[in-house]
Amino acid sequence: MSKHGLSPGRLEAFSDGVIAVIITIIVLELKVPASDGVAGLRAVAPTVFLYLLTFVQVGIYWVNHHYLVDEVVTVSHGILWANLVFLFCLSLFPFATDWIGVKGLSSFSTALYAGVSILPGLGYMALWMQIRAQSAAPAHASWGKQIASVSLYLLAIAVAYYRPAASLALIGIVSVIWLLPPKAEASSEVSTTPQVDKR
Repeated sequence: MSKHGLSPGRLEAFSDGVIAVIITIIVLELKVPASDGVAGLRAVAPTVFLYLLTFVQVGIYWVNHHYLVDEVVTVSHGILWANLVFLFCLSLFPFATDWIGVKGLSSFSTALYAGVSILPGLGYMALWMQIRAQSAAPAHASWGKQIASVSLYLLAIAVAYYRPAASLALIGIVSVIWLLPPKAEASSEVSTTPQVDKR
């Protein structure tokens, strides 16, 4: 390591590798059903839907992690550990996804999945705070957006004991919120649009 610290590029490359492994583990949990034809597809449909939801969540974290690392000036000791905590929390997704695949969509398994979904959000908030403490670049995500996401995850845990499908729908709403591009990027795209000289 140089005297200036670890480069943001190395931090991002390491994180990309871990996230790629997480996605690979998730897809390996997809099993071919015993039944063939439409009956087999019907049997595996809930598992495929959950895989899709998990893939979207992990993908959203990967995209926003990219935006966040772009704001890094110097990788500090706190950023390194906050990034590791975030990646650890993210690595629990395959466990929670497989739990529902094996045990079925019960109240407990859905609440467990919602609880695991909160952890990367909290880890991301910790990493966000570490980076924002030393960065003057425009923030790609607001506090309100992050708190709203964690609040919806908490609500999803409670709803899981009444309607598991509604709990997954709440988690899906969080994904939709984060699918929108950051305001900073959207404004920069508008500002960099070439102007046509009408004279």
